[in-house]
Amino acid sequence: MSPSKLSTFLLISAQTAGFILMIIKLNFNPTPVLSTPEQSQLLIISSWRSGSSFTGQLFSQHPDVFYMMEPAWHVWAQIDGNIDVLHMAVRDLLRSVFHCDMSVYDAYMPEQKNKSHLFQWETSRALCSPPACYSFERSDIIPQLSCKVLCAKYPFDTIQKACKTYNHIVVKEVRIFDYKVLYPLLQDPSLNLRILHLVRDPRAIFQSRMKVTSALSRDNNIILKGIKGDKQDIPYKAIERICKSQTQIYETASFGIHVKLHKRYMMVRYEDIVQDPLGKVREMYEFAKLRFTPKLEDWIHDMTHGKGNGPNFVISSRDAINTSRAWRTALPFESVQRVQNICREAMTMFGYKMLQNEDEQKDLYLDSVGSLS
Repeated sequence: MSPSKLSTFLLISAQTAGFILMIIKLNFNPTPVLSTPEQSQLLIISSWRSGSSFTGQLFSQHPDVFYMMEPAWHVWAQIDGNIDVLHMAVRDLLRSVFHCDMSVYDAYMPEQKNKSHLFQWETSRALCSPPACYSFERSDIIPQLSCKVLCAKYPFDTIQKACKTYNHIVVKEVRIFDYKVLYPLLQDPSLNLRILHLVRDPRAIFQSRMKVTSALSRDNNIILKGIKGDKQDIPYKAIERICKSQTQIYETASFGIHVKLHKRYMMVRYEDIVQDPLGKVREMYEFAKLRFTPKLEDWIHDMTHGKGNGPNFVISSRDAINTSRAWRTALPFESVQRVQNICREAMTMFGYKMLQNEDEQKDLYLDSVGSLS
């Protein structure tokens, strides 16, 4: 073989060998699949007028969070039943929402619907930014009133599209009265669910509820179904039902038979949030596996250091500490005594101090919030 032919032969042989080695390498060492961040779900459970809307906004305004406020409102608005019956439908709804399957709302809404058919949709920053709305950036802190004006007419299916672009899904709900209802969700291997339980001084809840009695009448009818009493007793019967459910939730979540689930539950008092907003938000974010940003720090400071109480059902800048203890000057001591008697177990469990007379109630230097045992 001539030198030129030999060189050509060796070159072709080397190329062939290299090609074969490449094929073998591809077969035995496939290209690794890039993993996406683990998806997580957080359910904030509380009761009406407990600061849950504000707490929900602490998560909603986070750029990594898809947030929904009280989806179970639609269940309670459409199905006639007591709490036990409604719990099952609420749980199914939550499961679908956590999977970003918004077709579950077809049972509760008209066939032709926009995003604005969803209860309190404008409280979700994720539904006010792409791909649900293009009037704001995903990184913006978005006021709900501005969102309501600019983003209402987008199609309903943008909710599902937006949900699927997030790795953290947070839902706030006030219509859970039994923690055991959530066990199937906590044990679902397709979910990575944690529960944040927000509580508040029952006396403060009662005083706040009295300001919006008519708005809560339908919910009161459901939670008090089958319970007899005079009309003037309805607010007290309602707070009694709420206090009992909050203690049951805490006991079951903290000391229930499913020990492995205990670490996926966190209880926080609203009063502790307003007393140390940044510190408590850091704790809650750590629990939810979320990062804290300087932009969020500034917004949280502004939201908790405003003036006045702000309008009902609207999240706005306000004096959080004075708002949280407004009941001490606004509520008659007779009502304070009655609520204390009704909710004694809850107050003891969550570290709220009993006040013995009107002088103690009006003395704002006397702290009504104790330490947690």
